[in-house]
Amino acid sequence: FLTMFGEKLKGADPEDVIVSAFKVLDPEATGFIKKEFLQELLTTQCDRFSAEEMKNLWAAFPPDVAGNVDYKQICYVITHGEEKEE
Repeated sequence: FLTMFGEKLKGADPEDVIVSAFKVLDPEATGFIKKEFLQELLTTQCDRFSAEEMKNLWAAFPPDVAGNVDYKQICYVITHGEEKEE
């Protein structure tokens, strides 16, 4: 997954910049966005993700039972290359 995301985000911004971009999609500041919404954005905008890339994303960052995705965890992995210890 990290290799795929690294290819998509070569020269990525610092973590706070990426988190700020996700926060625009989270007006209630929950720290989560809906899986369906994120999938639609990633498969229809700019450098579109393939079905295989989406499968890898959900395997690495499974949504919770309500279908929410923790975008701060995704941002951390994008910028640090590993999962944050909780």
